[in-house]
Amino acid sequence: MKRLGATISNVEAGSIADELGILAGDEIVSINGVVPNDIFEYSFLVQDEVLSLCVRRSACTKRTGRGAIEQTIEIEKDYEDDLGLSFESAVFDRVKPCANKCIFCFVDGQPEGLRESLYVKDDDWRLSYLQGTYVTLTNLSAADWVRLEAMRPSPLYISVHTTSPKLREKMLQNKRAGTILEDLKRLSILGIEFHAQIVLCPEYNDGKELERTIADLKKFKNMLSLAVVPVGISRHHKNQMVRVNKKIALHTIKAVEGVGMASDEFFLTAGLEVPPRKYYGKFHQIEDGVGALRLYLDDFEKRKGKLKKALKKPTKLSLIVNSGALPMFLKITKQIKVKGLELELIEVKNKFFGEHINVAGLICGCDILETLQGREITNLVIPSVMLREGTKEFLDGVILKDIKVKKIHVIKDYYSTKELIKIINSL
Repeated sequence: MKRLGATISNVEAGSIADELGILAGDEIVSINGVVPNDIFEYSFLVQDEVLSLCVRRSACTKRTGRGAIEQTIEIEKDYEDDLGLSFESAVFDRVKPCANKCIFCFVDGQPEGLRESLYVKDDDWRLSYLQGTYVTLTNLSAADWVRLEAMRPSPLYISVHTTSPKLREKMLQNKRAGTILEDLKRLSILGIEFHAQIVLCPEYNDGKELERTIADLKKFKNMLSLAVVPVGISRHHKNQMVRVNKKIALHTIKAVEGVGMASDEFFLTAGLEVPPRKYYGKFHQIEDGVGALRLYLDDFEKRKGKLKKALKKPTKLSLIVNSGALPMFLKITKQIKVKGLELELIEVKNKFFGEHINVAGLICGCDILETLQGREITNLVIPSVMLREGTKEFLDGVILKDIKVKKIHVIKDYYSTKELIKIINSL
């Protein structure tokens, strides 16, 4: 795997680096002769008052057409002064890859032909701390534990799944997976806090196994939150997995009560209302969809009074909605009373991955195109979570321009009522 490099993404205006003429696109090669492997080492190295900074001037040479050149810059500064640099990645060497072959792995259940980045499986504790990605702790080396002890990064996000050694080895298909309780105890001794996740796989870690895992995790005072999410089974998945049904959803909700949280899908599957805000605490695992619907409902209740403006001319607004969230949106849209506005919910079923995958972020462009075929649409609203971050591209390579409608509105934070009001006011 190729070394990523400490490539600069931004230079703070007026900073030391800005005054030295360092540009975005340049790369830090070494600091006082030491090659930093990640943002942690970089932050430590730049604390010195005298720095010998070796920079590969890629940004400058792109304009001249010549190859990149290396330049050494001598710096004298105060101890507390930062250089003012941000980087494209928090990891400069190589992201630690996942060493597991989890029976439920969604990445392994993807079809061929998608963009390369979708097949990357990382299991890097550095990214867990810095970006909130989940790690299994199965690939930690002795050197990793030394760094963890020295740095005490907290919190980490840990995929536990089960505390049964044999079962975890079976589910992760890794003989190193059985030491999870010992690993968590080791983190506890170091004072490192963590958020725990369980991907519930019926006939593996549900029922009594789930209850045992929750009981084991409950003992850890350094566990900040626990979330249980249902296994997502793509139609391309090679392993025979059982989906979560209403009975399993009800048991899971009950089992985790008082200790952790069940994700939104469990309540939808069980036919229950989304819990009140206090159920989710500080929404520590919102990035995994745990509590997303509650945040939307609360936002709507807070702002729905502002959805009263009359439109100058009758307008139809069409909202793309994933199957899982459709029942909630049907209830909400009935409460939106704007004179001259017709709200249409367009349910997009996930045929690309399989109709049982109803998470908004996994809706592909091809399914939207098929759903919209033959419809006359003037204003279409699409949640940004369906697009690759910072782009106009869906998972399958379809781009927004491929959707032939008069006007497309991209809305952030999944149907934020505040943004929806802005769109309606702009019509």
